[in-house]
Amino acid sequence: MGRILAIDYGRKRTGLAVTDVLRITANPLLTIETKDLIKWLTDYFAHEQVDEVVIGHPTQMNGEESESMNYIRPFMGNFKKQFPDKPITMYDERFTSVLAHQAMIAGGMKRKDRQNKAVVDKIAACIILEDYLEHKS
Repeated sequence: MGRILAIDYGRKRTGLAVTDVLRITANPLLTIETKDLIKWLTDYFAHEQVDEVVIGHPTQMNGEESESMNYIRPFMGNFKKQFPDKPITMYDERFTSVLAHQAMIAGGMKRKDRQNKAVVDKIAACIILEDYLEHKS
């Protein structure tokens, strides 16, 4: 059984999270510059068995898609061309950044560290993955 990888896609930075091999827990992995994402995924898929990819689906409060979909759609098209054997699923990402900040506060992270957007991005990816795992079970 392979892992599930979550992507919190952004224009500049992308947060990544991954399950353990048993798909029980979600763990923040890293934040990477978006321009390097496809290369990083190619390397990662060569070394880790990933059976599924989940990408955050940005929606507004009224349920309509946010402007972010204008750059997520082209990425997904490129992803499907590069990795035709990897299923990619969109999953609601509303409030993940807020929840990430709340988790950092609850965890006792210092204010300066909470301002690091790279940390927020990988925690947001982890929250997307946790929600997805709960939804599937």
